[in-house]
Amino acid sequence: MSALRTQMIRVLQLHRKSPETIKAYTAAVTDLARFHGRSPDQITHEQIRDFFHHMITVRKLAYSTCNQKLCGINFFYRHVLNQDRFDLKIPHKRSGHLPVPYSRSEISQFVDAARNLKHRVMLMTTYGGGLRSSELVRLELRDIHSQRMLIHIRQGKGHKDRYTLLSANLLRELRLYWTTYRPKRWLFENQCSEALSKETAQRMFYHVKKRVGIQSGHGIHGLRHSFATHLMEAGVPLPTIQRLMGHTSLATTAKYLHVTAGHVDAIRSPLDLLRMPGEISE
Repeated sequence: MSALRTQMIRVLQLHRKSPETIKAYTAAVTDLARFHGRSPDQITHEQIRDFFHHMITVRKLAYSTCNQKLCGINFFYRHVLNQDRFDLKIPHKRSGHLPVPYSRSEISQFVDAARNLKHRVMLMTTYGGGLRSSELVRLELRDIHSQRMLIHIRQGKGHKDRYTLLSANLLRELRLYWTTYRPKRWLFENQCSEALSKETAQRMFYHVKKRVGIQSGHGIHGLRHSFATHLMEAGVPLPTIQRLMGHTSLATTAKYLHVTAGHVDAIRSPLDLLRMPGEISE
């Protein structure tokens, strides 16, 4: 499907899709073609449903993963093969999983365990601004607004710009980092002066996490969860956190209410209101 792949990439670029989206969408169509062993322009709608049935029942992929593949396949058939009426959907079933934030002491351990300045600043930037890994690695020098104490996130999820917090502690580290590494354009560059990949940031975090010996939580995205949770525990209004996180819906931000410590501290379990066997009544 090399010719179709080239055409699809061109159309995706015309739609101003990000490199990550282009990679994911083309991979989805490639997976579909390999599953059936034929070119995607020769695959029927029913065969596409067979593909997703396999993804859900055999490979047991998460809804978010299936949905991303579905978006890529829908894009291919509608915009590359010009099948305007093509609109395959998968019913959305929420997992019910809650975010897994790290405690403040755990985040301090991560920062302390980073063995070089770049890794320490990357961790501090991710947590201090509540950044996604894709946003972290696409930061440019011009995005650090030291006078306003803000970080400018350009074209985050959903192609939206926003501002988030620039910590005074982070600014001091960033100035030391700049004098040490002298990045040219991207805040966090590789040896070829190119932006780091999300995978590099994730591997760095897992190395630090293993060094600290913390088993709870997941990857570097947990620092973003922690940012929102700790702001909520500090009494920052929900709409403010929503804007800082770049959430479209307030309901997405509200899920952090379920993992904050403060919202249950003043509540007593009904078990504590019972007189237990053996207790002496007054």
